[in-house]
Amino acid sequence: MSLNSDPQFWAFANRHLTRYGPDFETIIVERAEGSFVYDADSRAILDFTSGQMSGVLGHTHPDIVATVDRQMRSVAHLFSGMLSRPVVELASRLAALAPGLDRVQLLTTGAESNEAAIRMAKLVTGGHEVVAFAQSWHGMTGAAASATYSAGRKGYGPAATGSFMIPAPNSYRPRFTRPDGRNDWQAELDDAFALIDRQSTGNLAAFIAEPILSSGGVLELPPGYLAALKSKCNERGMLLILDEAQTGIGRTGHMFAFQRDGVTPDILTLSKTLGAGLPLAAVMTTEEIEQKAHERGFLFYTTHVSDPLPAAVGVTVLDVVARDGLVEKALVRGAQLRRGLLSLQQRFECIGDVRGRGLLLGLEVVADRQTKAPGFEMGAWIMEEAMRRGLSMNIVKLPGMGGVFRIAPPLTVTPEEIDRGLEILSDSIGAMVSAI
Repeated sequence: MSLNSDPQFWAFANRHLTRYGPDFETIIVERAEGSFVYDADSRAILDFTSGQMSGVLGHTHPDIVATVDRQMRSVAHLFSGMLSRPVVELASRLAALAPGLDRVQLLTTGAESNEAAIRMAKLVTGGHEVVAFAQSWHGMTGAAASATYSAGRKGYGPAATGSFMIPAPNSYRPRFTRPDGRNDWQAELDDAFALIDRQSTGNLAAFIAEPILSSGGVLELPPGYLAALKSKCNERGMLLILDEAQTGIGRTGHMFAFQRDGVTPDILTLSKTLGAGLPLAAVMTTEEIEQKAHERGFLFYTTHVSDPLPAAVGVTVLDVVARDGLVEKALVRGAQLRRGLLSLQQRFECIGDVRGRGLLLGLEVVADRQTKAPGFEMGAWIMEEAMRRGLSMNIVKLPGMGGVFRIAPPLTVTPEEIDRGLEILSDSIGAMVSAI
């Protein structure tokens, strides 16, 4: 009998835990190391989602463990008005990595950082209207939830006043096309903002966007889009907020995804990857915006703002990423992973599209490659079979799209681990094809 079937564990879990989203896996995780988590039977499960898309250095990285131990022995938490050396060092290091975004506030979660960014944008611009993508995910708290359109909107009452959305560009399922059939994202963007202008009461404050919409099906903003979006914002006196919770700290092959486009946002939010699995987030902005916000009494005062322990972890994350060349490795390992996924696409008709950048890739499963009919059930079958064979992957299901696997191994993943993951995925898809 499997130790994962511990009856007392599951009795307590089923009796006392609130169900907050997807079904719980039917394993008990006892420990994790590197690219693997280990269940109660000591079975190694390859983690191709880096925890909750956060563990860029893998699990229990020795440098992170040493930093937590050292910092816990000195100071972990302080009154929010007190400063410590790790906080100032991390802020300085981040500012050096993103020239122009010289002011930094350290918080805990992605939702919290987006709340602070939206609050700052409203205060500085004097507006209250916030625009986001229809497939966005920015968090589950107030303003962040109001700017989240991929899930979770029904049944909770009114969203924040002035919440608007536009379609995200989707090259695989384009809404506007050029004569050659390619996605005409510029026409789509122009059309979307024409509609925003008709809806706005003249109080536009910000556009909040992910450079790659991960929960939205790994939809990448194509080259040129970010510059065009920034222009739309400038024309309307809006601030551009980029949420790099999943794309920041090297995952896409740049330290920050926006650097590929040479377009610096007005406000940048970081979370997930910055803490490498620990709760750490940052809001970065310009001297000018911070000064205006301060003059107008900017208030975002939380229990864990500027805490020393997570800040020290953030410094260590930046140290390891630089020391081990992980930004460059994200490109190399990402290219290896992409080649493997494209090879699978050649073999299996159910793989409609492969997309993304670096070590954040999406694989869309469809029931029919010609019609692009969604293949939700097929994707769920593959995911369950992969877990049974020792590979953990996450699939997102959105209206009008197929099931999309979000594939994001740690930046520390080895070539052998990528090959192993691809082999398990191939076997799982093959088993699904044979079964139908």
